[in-house]
Amino acid sequence: MKNRFLCALVLAVSMPLAANAAVSLFINIAPPPLPIYVQPAIPASGFLWTPGYWRWSPVDGDYFWVPGTWVAPPAVGLLWTPGYWGWGGGGYLWYPGYWGRHVGFYGGINYGFGYFGHGYEGGYWRGREFNYNRSVNNINTTIVRNVYNTTVVDNHARVSFNGGQGGVAVRASADERRAHAEPHIAPTPLQRQHEQVAMRLPEQRASFNHGAPTLAAMPRPQAGGRGEGVARPQVTRAGDAGVPRPPVSRPADGAARPQAARGPDAVPRPPLSRGGAGRPAAPARVEAQRVERGGPRVEGQPARPDARVMRQPQEGRVEGPKAGHEARPQAQPARNEAQGARPQGQAPRGEPRAEHQGAGNRERDR
Repeated sequence: MKNRFLCALVLAVSMPLAANAAVSLFINIAPPPLPIYVQPAIPASGFLWTPGYWRWSPVDGDYFWVPGTWVAPPAVGLLWTPGYWGWGGGGYLWYPGYWGRHVGFYGGINYGFGYFGHGYEGGYWRGREFNYNRSVNNINTTIVRNVYNTTVVDNHARVSFNGGQGGVAVRASADERRAHAEPHIAPTPLQRQHEQVAMRLPEQRASFNHGAPTLAAMPRPQAGGRGEGVARPQVTRAGDAGVPRPPVSRPADGAARPQAARGPDAVPRPPLSRGGAGRPAAPARVEAQRVERGGPRVEGQPARPDARVMRQPQEGRVEGPKAGHEARPQAQPARNEAQGARPQGQAPRGEPRAEHQGAGNRERDR
C-alpha cells in the first residue's frame, strides 16, 4: 500500500475541458466512491451549493474529503462547475472547478443536489436574484422567498471519476464545450482555504474514515480550526460575527506615550503615572522653569536673584550652599513699582549687599 501511495506524481500538463486547461495531479489510485450525506440548509439568499469532492494530499499520500458547502459566488450571474477526476495516460487526473456564466463539463459525475452529471438543476439567475429549486436544495423559506419546485430524477450513482475501469463513461456535450470556451474565474480564496483546512484534518482522510467522512457537509466554508460539522459565519469586516476586531495597542503603565511636535525648544512631557491616586506626575517643564531662573539673563530684562545664593555679612562675599544642605528658594518681597526704589537699608533676600551699604550696616551691627 505504501508503494502505491508513492506513485503519486505532480505534473503540469494541458488537457482539454480542464479549468484553465491545467491538470494539477496525476494519481494511479482511484478515488473512493462519493459518500451519501444530507445537505445543510442555505444560510442566506444568494449563496450557491458547491458539492463535496475527494482531493489528493501529496504530503499524506492519501485522498481527503472536502465538505460540500454553500458559497457566495464572486459575482452576480456566475455558476459553479465542480471539479472531477478523469482517467487518462495510465492514471487519474484532477480537473479543478471554476466559476462561469454557464456550467461546463464535470465528468458526468453525479454529485447530487442539482449536479446530476450534466448542467445544474438546482436553480437559475433572473436578473440579480437567484431562484432555487426546492426539490433538490434544502431551502429555508423564512429567509429565502425566490423558490420554485421542479422534480428531477436522480440515479444515486456514487462513482467519483470519469473513464477507466469502473468510471463514468460520459463525454462532454456541445453546450458544455461552449461553456468551457467562455471566460472562467478560479475558486475564491475562501474556497481554497476551505480545501486546505480539510486536508489538515486527519478524520477527513480516506485511510481514516474508509470513505465515510464525519464532516461531509457544512453551511459555510471552513476557514480555520477543526470542523465541528457547522462552519462559523465568514465575513469580511472586522467586528462582525465570526471576525474579532484587531486588538488595540495600549502602552503599559509608565510607558512613554508619543508626543506631537511642538517646535525645536519644546519640553517633552513625562509619562503619566497611574500609581497612587491616579493623577499624572508634575510636568517636566515646571522643573525646567525653576532651573532657568538662575540661568543667563535675557537682554532687556532685569536679572533675577538666584534663590540658592545665601547672603553673607562679611565683605559682601557670596558663597554657595553648605555641603549636605539643599538650598531652598525663599519668598521675595514685593517691590514697590510705584516708588521704583527699595526701602532704605534693606536688600532683597538672596542677593549680596552693595559695597557702599556694607560699611553703614556693619556700624549698626556692632
